[in-house]
Amino acid sequence: MSESPRLPAARPLVLGSTSPYRRELLSRLHLDFDVVAPEVDETPHSDERPDTLARRLALAKAHAVAAKYPQAVVIGSDQVADLGGEPVGKPGTHEKAVLQLRRMRGQTVIFQTAVAVVCVATGFEQLDLAAVKVKFRPLSDAEIESYLRAEQPYDCAGSARSEGLGIALLDAIESDDPTALVGLPLIRTCRMLRAAGIEVL
Repeated sequence: MSESPRLPAARPLVLGSTSPYRRELLSRLHLDFDVVAPEVDETPHSDERPDTLARRLALAKAHAVAAKYPQAVVIGSDQVADLGGEPVGKPGTHEKAVLQLRRMRGQTVIFQTAVAVVCVATGFEQLDLAAVKVKFRPLSDAEIESYLRAEQPYDCAGSARSEGLGIALLDAIESDDPTALVGLPLIRTCRMLRAAGIEVL
């Protein structure tokens, strides 16, 4: 695995992502893969639903990289937090993260994580979505501030890193694909890779 693509000749696998979380998740499958930045505009369309946005961006990321590496099997993924039908993305700053967590405290937020697998050479394309229901505790301002100062999750949709200290923000998680909340639904990814001709086991 490397930052710059060094694709093997037979059935190369590429993760189209700049996310260190997705890279770590995919590495759990013990597959050889390369990482390529997809360079996709992630701006939501007007009135675009969170699940629609996640699907569109996952597919766009996969296609952007597959166009450069047509022989490769390419994985694209995207996550959007859904708060009452409104998309909540990565905060980027401490101030925006505070506002996000204040809005989400005591609420159920659905983290929509889409994954797409594309291979131009074989004409393969699949897209799926894993929805994870997350119930946030009724957090105090002091708890929000303490969490953000400790973990600085400014590159995470919804300002919560569930695999770290962010788990203390939550009351419950409901999902049929647990790794989806971290950023890549591995159960669905394995299923799609098998369909594309890549055996995980």
